[in-house]
Amino acid sequence: MARPLRKIQRYFRRKPVRFFTFILLYLSAGSLVFLHSGFSGNARDSGGSEASLQGQEQGMMGRVFREPRRPARRYGAPWRKPSSQQSPEWAVRGHYTTSWTRGHKSHSIKDMEEGRARYIGCYVDDTQKRALRGVSFFDYKKMTVFRCQDNCAERGYLYAGLEFGAECYCGHKIQAVNASERECDMECKGEKTNMCGGANRLSVYRLELSQESARRYGSAIFKGCFHRPDNVSLALPVSAALHNMSVDKCVDMCTEKEFSLAVLAGDQCHCGFPTILFPLHEREDEELCRQRCAGEEFESCGNEHYFVVYQTQVQDNRCMDRHFLPTRSRQLVALASFPGAGNTWARHLIELATGYYTGSYYFDGSLYNKGFKGERDHWRSGRTICIKTHESGKKEIEAFDSSILMIRNPYKALMAEFNRKYGGHIGFASQTHWRGREWPEFVKNYAPWWASHTLDWLRFGRRVHVVHFEHLKRDLFGQLKSMVLFLGLEVSEDRLLCVEGQKDGNFKRSGLRKLEYDPYTVEMRSTIDSLIRTVDAALRKRNLSGVPEDYWPR
Repeated sequence: MARPLRKIQRYFRRKPVRFFTFILLYLSAGSLVFLHSGFSGNARDSGGSEASLQGQEQGMMGRVFREPRRPARRYGAPWRKPSSQQSPEWAVRGHYTTSWTRGHKSHSIKDMEEGRARYIGCYVDDTQKRALRGVSFFDYKKMTVFRCQDNCAERGYLYAGLEFGAECYCGHKIQAVNASERECDMECKGEKTNMCGGANRLSVYRLELSQESARRYGSAIFKGCFHRPDNVSLALPVSAALHNMSVDKCVDMCTEKEFSLAVLAGDQCHCGFPTILFPLHEREDEELCRQRCAGEEFESCGNEHYFVVYQTQVQDNRCMDRHFLPTRSRQLVALASFPGAGNTWARHLIELATGYYTGSYYFDGSLYNKGFKGERDHWRSGRTICIKTHESGKKEIEAFDSSILMIRNPYKALMAEFNRKYGGHIGFASQTHWRGREWPEFVKNYAPWWASHTLDWLRFGRRVHVVHFEHLKRDLFGQLKSMVLFLGLEVSEDRLLCVEGQKDGNFKRSGLRKLEYDPYTVEMRSTIDSLIRTVDAALRKRNLSGVPEDYWPR
């Protein structure tokens, strides 16, 4: 017995062998603990009272959008006249970016200023034939009225409906009958003060979407009602009279013929692209286009004088070609901005509008992989039309001959950059980050930088062209045209119209506000408002327009 013990003793005296033996023992013990915890978790899950019913659905579809089981292709705008059932006395306006306050029993709704959503009633829902036939979204733990409204609004739907306390459905029209309010009696899983439908019953809201929000109908995007162009045959080169006209038929015809616009004028279907003859800049009141389609009673097909316009899935290729500059430029133009102010979006627009790649002071592989080929070039190469930078030091600014300075509302810019920092280019920071110490520290450090960045470029920049993110969103054609001229290039208006139809690109975050509360404290707002006043004064001192009105607190 003594001899085996001495052999073991000599074995462990060899340090390398002893070290690796301990490592193996440690890893083995960790694996056993991990397996044990996994079996324990499964046992707890199987013992839950709701897991057998809700856990299976959440595991397959929880928190992700999916297409309905029987998708219906619906393009038409829901311009049918409202019935008495859809205008109950208790329907009052609210704000879809703020949680609704409905009593547990009385179903009363709290009035909200600047209403963007309206509760319109309880409706019957059939699992085989949904009342709202757009995308759907389930969350059996944290569903709220706000989340449902927000997600449907982001995708351009006109209606949001909640069912069974945890299910959200989106659609462009309600294809069901009213039910008693008493049947929509289930509390939302994420907020006990609100009702989220019932068993096969939908609590439905109508979303008052802003004009800039595209309304989607199946694969097409509703662009609006427009006055007939002066020369229809030149503006819209392909036309046909369709029997039993419907939006489906016109969109299908123009898609097949590879045009990006499907235009309805009574029983006539026109196809084309946006041009100077038909730029889609002056929308008319939708009531002027109210004429029911012969083949679909819920859709409007326009008339002889006012056309209904949809954008098909056909890509407008007039602005898709991009190249490096044919000769190296000695003039370095900066595209400068505070992080989160829309620099990547502006690069996308400039590349489409000019046909030339933009460069970067940095290198971002994800941007390069998404088509920003100038990302890999050295910023001094002279092969790109302008160079992205977030730098704000005197030396770095004076390295450029001129600059386009992008400025964005600091409240929005800070949230966008925080989301990018913790969620990636198109992701979102988690609730843990927003609720934790990361957000206050971020605002403390980044808010002063928002102001100093602009002040430094105004002070040290040689030729500075200021572009406000908010102005670019509202007037993309005009603002982008001025940027192209500042870059010293000839403007192609057809190319700019092409850009308008593909303005989002690959890096558009699906809605900025994902929080159901205001993340800014009173102290934060006081600091940021002071910085806004400082920047506004600096802009006016250089005889530039001050910051947009929506920067100021209300």
